[in-house]
Amino acid sequence: MLYDLIIIGGGPAGCAAAVYAARKRLKTLLIAESFGGQSTDSMGVQNWIGTINISGVDLAKNLREHAFAYKSDVLDIKEGERAQKIEQKGENHFAVSTQNGETFESKTVLVTTGSGRRKLPAKNADKFEHKGLTYCASCDGPLFSDQDVVVVGGGNAGFESAAQLLAYCKSVTLLNRSDSFRADEITVTKVLSNPKMKAIKNVDILEVTGDQFVQGIIYKDAKSGETITLPVAGIFVEIGQIPNTGFVDGFLKLDENKKIIVDPMNQRTSVNGIWCAGDATNGLYHQNNIAAGDAVKALEDIYLYLNAK
Repeated sequence: MLYDLIIIGGGPAGCAAAVYAARKRLKTLLIAESFGGQSTDSMGVQNWIGTINISGVDLAKNLREHAFAYKSDVLDIKEGERAQKIEQKGENHFAVSTQNGETFESKTVLVTTGSGRRKLPAKNADKFEHKGLTYCASCDGPLFSDQDVVVVGGGNAGFESAAQLLAYCKSVTLLNRSDSFRADEITVTKVLSNPKMKAIKNVDILEVTGDQFVQGIIYKDAKSGETITLPVAGIFVEIGQIPNTGFVDGFLKLDENKKIIVDPMNQRTSVNGIWCAGDATNGLYHQNNIAAGDAVKALEDIYLYLNAK
């Protein structure tokens, strides 16, 4: 069978695309290793438009249910499968192979495989995920109103997270591994000008402490060798993301961070007939709502590509 469209990925972008493709009556296959994307790491998502507060697990469940509600003669869903390779067989003809040894063919492809966050390499960090240690300030920040929190990471993402947290937290301390910040100077200056904000450089994070929830973080001053315990209620980790794009490396054009380069006007990639939306792209901002919106934008363009020639 030659599909009109194959969507790879089951996060907000992939599910939004699947719903729109089905409504446009495009013969579509959604390949989703799992549903929800990075949202499953969040204790409470409070910025998913139309829903005041929802856990990451419940959001993932809702995304899955919405996609499956459209499963029909025009939408097939392969759950639990991971795409391993995309090959071009000819004009308007691509083959997507999975880890299960299956191959599916389509006229167009939309990649929505997202990315994974780098985990904090400190003792007990895994133990306190969802219990005060989080990887999403925009999702979980309001849960820590009037409390002392830490942001780990000195890049733009770290300072942008700190800026969000300053709106409701009692204090924000940014811990940076090196002697210099990777964020742009204007952002650093603006964020550090807030009286509730402090940054500490040359930090080697050793351990996350607490009982049932985070109560502190232990770090070593890399210059003095002193070990310091900082009492905090929340830890927001922003030490980078790893885009899930290895299966298209060498086929699609990637940037220096291995993110897929797209045209922001329509989400087209370097290969005609393939689009990308969500965290796997080189877009400047990445959030659930942005991913879903970019996927809808791509679907509008894909529909015209298939039907307006």
